[in-house]
Amino acid sequence: MSEPSPDPLPAPGESPPLTTRPRASTALLVLTTLAVGYTLWAAQSVILPVLLAMFFALVGNPIIRLLQKLHLPRLLAALLVLLGGLAASGALAVQLAGPATEWAQQAPQQMRQISRQVQALVKPVQQANQAAESFARAAGGEGNRKVQIIRTQLDDPYGALVRTPKLAASALAVVLLTLFFMIYGENLQRHVIALLPNRQQKRFTTGILRSMEREISRYVLTITIINTLLGLVLAGVLVLLGIDLPDALLWGTVAALLNFAPYVGPLIGIALMLLVGFVEFRDPLTATLPALCYLGLHTLEGQLVTPIVLGRSMAISPLMLILALMLFGWLWGIVGLLLAVPLLVCVKLVLSQLDGMQGWARLLE
Repeated sequence: MSEPSPDPLPAPGESPPLTTRPRASTALLVLTTLAVGYTLWAAQSVILPVLLAMFFALVGNPIIRLLQKLHLPRLLAALLVLLGGLAASGALAVQLAGPATEWAQQAPQQMRQISRQVQALVKPVQQANQAAESFARAAGGEGNRKVQIIRTQLDDPYGALVRTPKLAASALAVVLLTLFFMIYGENLQRHVIALLPNRQQKRFTTGILRSMEREISRYVLTITIINTLLGLVLAGVLVLLGIDLPDALLWGTVAALLNFAPYVGPLIGIALMLLVGFVEFRDPLTATLPALCYLGLHTLEGQLVTPIVLGRSMAISPLMLILALMLFGWLWGIVGLLLAVPLLVCVKLVLSQLDGMQGWARLLE
């Protein structure tokens, strides 16, 4: 039995035969994308605590390094940063618990009052619409049709008791994972890099991870400071407009948290400021002042302060940003909206470091 002859060598002047690599079919890529998306949604109870812990650890790492320069052990520095963050969050929650509870209790009465004010403003339009509907029903012979009342079933009163232990367990998991990422994150990173086969890949991966950590930490810490200042300035403006200090601090904190979700958060903030204005003021023109002040502050922050502080290296395309907000908001709700921008920045940094992927990174700008 003769052995198969090797491939013939190309003749002088001829180009060598091209070798084609198998490509994945479109159907396989679509199925893989759907499988990954379903996994991210189904495993959110496991994925979200890890992502939140990594997010908080990235915020605290620059402060931990600063404390290490003062000759503090990393364990003690991480404990100080975590306890300081928890203490600040607890003090803020205690300070805002009273105004938030009062607003929640008065919400039904305030909404009825606002509805009467809005009805008074749009009464001519409603009368015109009612006249048009009556004419249409009379023309169609539907004047004697009975109105069907649909009753909705309220939520299970024991649902909150079931959800509370899960929320407490998730919060505790986030706190513990944040502490472990702060303490053992560098060792874990070194052990993972040690698994790579050659020195070039180790050096390349180390550069990418350090760049990601440095840029994401800078971005998150800068955005946190900017949003905090925005909330404080908005609270001061609300106090100048005549709103009590505790309520002003409450809405300033809400505005600062909403500003972590671009476009979506400010729209919700404007609606809330309109609500606050109609509750606090009787004059319709004066009632729009909180929303106008918030819109002005957000425009100044988004168009001037943030681009100057962060520069173009962190610029993200508005279209890609909205798509990311829609995707992660659909997958993970409010937490997804808060994590969408850091995750998108992380993807952009990774693509900019990989050979041949710089075009995709520029697509996100």
